[in-house]
Amino acid sequence: MDQSFAVWLLIALALVTSNLPFVAERPFLALPWRQKGEAGRPGWFMWLSSILFFVVLTGLGAAAMILIGQGVFMASDAASVARFLAILLALAAAASLVLAYPGWRSRGRRIHKNFFERLLELLVFYALVGVLGFALEANLGNRFQQGWEFYAITLSLFVVLGYPGFVWRYLMKRRRSVAEKGRAKLARAAAEQPGA
Repeated sequence: MDQSFAVWLLIALALVTSNLPFVAERPFLALPWRQKGEAGRPGWFMWLSSILFFVVLTGLGAAAMILIGQGVFMASDAASVARFLAILLALAAAASLVLAYPGWRSRGRRIHKNFFERLLELLVFYALVGVLGFALEANLGNRFQQGWEFYAITLSLFVVLGYPGFVWRYLMKRRRSVAEKGRAKLARAAAEQPGA
């Protein structure tokens, strides 16, 4: 694996994951509080499932650091490339399953995430892409220590990559369907009637 492949992989993954919280209404995090539209569950269950969710997600990040960061892959050897791609696909599938759990938990319900919950999802995706970046860097050679400046700049870049999703969610005007306009008009007419 060469450095340019790793960089482009991270940029593409960052572009997708930074927009995902804004484009999808489906929750990606098992949060310890009830989201709007979510089924009522006991508080202890919400906290327990949230803690377990983040423990599994942290374990997945540690597995990525070990499997990718400490593995030896050579671009000239086809078996080595196949092994690397298999590990990368297995980790991506595991991450997809873990991140699908909150949506599965609230299946059949329409969840409305607020901006704070979307921001938390954005930060978790930033951490996941960052862990993959550190693992790829460790695989290519020595990992360098980073100061706060590195994290401030990369977080800013990640937020900028997520700007199209933010615009789509919050700034773009959407046309309401004819049926929605008709229902709103009937509701206003019913509210204006004196005997209603």
